[in-house]
Amino acid sequence: MILAAAAGHSEVWDVLVQLLVLLASALTIGMLFERFGQSAILGYLLAGMLLGPGVFDLVQEESGVPVIAELGVSMLLFAIGLEFSARRLLGLGPAAIYGGTVQVTGTLGIAALICLLFGIEGKSALAFGSAVALSSTACVLRVLTDRAELEAVHGRTALGILLLQDVAVVPLVLFVTMLGGGGSIAEVGVGMLKAVGLIIGLVTGFFLLSKYVLPYVMRELSLARDRELLVLLAVVLAIGSALAAHELELSPALGAFMAGMMLAESPFATQIRSDIGGLRIIFITLFFASVGMLGDPVWIAGNFIPVLGVTALLLAGKAVIITIVGLIFRLPLRHAFAAGLVLAQVGEFGVVIAGIAQSTALVDDNLFRLLVSSTLVTLFLTPFLIRTAMPLGGKLEALFNRRKQQDDQLEDHGEMKEGKDLVFIVGFGPSGQRVAEDLKNHPEVSPLVIDMRQKNIDLARSMGHRAALGDAGSVDFLIHHGISHARAIVVTIPDPRTSTRIVESVRTLNEKVSIIVRARYHMFVDDLEQAGATIAVDEEYLTGQRLREAMSALLTPGVEEPQ
Repeated sequence: MILAAAAGHSEVWDVLVQLLVLLASALTIGMLFERFGQSAILGYLLAGMLLGPGVFDLVQEESGVPVIAELGVSMLLFAIGLEFSARRLLGLGPAAIYGGTVQVTGTLGIAALICLLFGIEGKSALAFGSAVALSSTACVLRVLTDRAELEAVHGRTALGILLLQDVAVVPLVLFVTMLGGGGSIAEVGVGMLKAVGLIIGLVTGFFLLSKYVLPYVMRELSLARDRELLVLLAVVLAIGSALAAHELELSPALGAFMAGMMLAESPFATQIRSDIGGLRIIFITLFFASVGMLGDPVWIAGNFIPVLGVTALLLAGKAVIITIVGLIFRLPLRHAFAAGLVLAQVGEFGVVIAGIAQSTALVDDNLFRLLVSSTLVTLFLTPFLIRTAMPLGGKLEALFNRRKQQDDQLEDHGEMKEGKDLVFIVGFGPSGQRVAEDLKNHPEVSPLVIDMRQKNIDLARSMGHRAALGDAGSVDFLIHHGISHARAIVVTIPDPRTSTRIVESVRTLNEKVSIIVRARYHMFVDDLEQAGATIAVDEEYLTGQRLREAMSALLTPGVEEPQ
């Protein structure tokens, strides 16, 4: 017994040593990548590749490190869930939700067809298609968050499609497992229906827990006063929900995301997200390093041409498919193409599905290595693709979409009336609608609504406003609509980088026009003013001012709360 205990004790310390070596290597290589302006994720992947069995073999796959690393994805999805209530998730729109379904099935089918053309057997082709249909939730969300692009149009679209893909992991795993087991079409169908039933059951369980249990726990256990209890609650919910989903043979990441959504409605969501930040970083680092461990640089070097060819085919094919899906759901070309580049890689769950296909003899060793190697290369390229997504999308739109843009512009309700001042309103969300409504009280002004979404253009026209579908950052578009003699332009969109680009374009064409721009975060006010904004409306400052006024009204007898 003593020897057994000693052996177990030694194994635990071996795992800790391997964790230490992996984290230290990820830290060192990640710092080097950051020093040269690249994403630290590339350093984490490279650290795993070097320390894994393919090179130095310092961290073994059976050590337990990859199992710990799998919690990284769950913690990331839990943190993202804290920012997305059910209402906000539904607000991602059809391009994300329904488009994700079309993307997964379309990519699976097209990839399988290409495999058939290369002489791969039918079931193996379907397994290959299932693996490459998924993108990397962890990598994409990490980079988009770092670049503050999660709230941009292409960021929200990518998030919606990624969440749909996480839901699709379960049916795809069942599908590939049944293909390997030789199940009939009817058996595969029954398995799919079972998966759907389990997902519905999990969602129902989480809903009941969030509605009837969590409010009581938060109210009675003084969580607001004890941040340690908040952190413990978050960890219990994140890991417990991931474990519950795993026991139901569902995606652990999907379960963790649902748990985060439960807490999103609570007043403690922001504090919890802040408190678990450090823990999430450790898990995410381990996850990317463990994915890198699957790579074998020696094999990749010996099969460089096939790996390069498959990588190029995957990136180009997925980018085109997702772009087409975005266009079908009426996304502007710029954002549809940007979403396509953002999601062009093959994700971590694709490697899991490929492993199942290999274990059931659906794919041989060489095909498995080719798929895993190409997946790793696409992950290495993902930060570069995300960085260039919007610039390339803009160039593509300018090159191929000029005629369509001009046709849309000709649909405006006539030219500006003589003698009226022209005011541009960029973005027709709630903020833009408030501005347009107020301008009705100024008969000397002729407003023009500009938006990238057709539904917002339709809404503006239904309210009696002139409106144009297009990119307010495009110099040609601005010139066509008369920016040179505009009195003012109001930029209401939330994405700071897009707003800065629009301000720069406007100021280049008209030095005298007044530019009022929305600054969602205080840190971007200086950037917008340097770009040429006349007034940058600081949302964080205004929110603080409103909170101060409300508090003052509550504490001062006889003073009404400001409206």
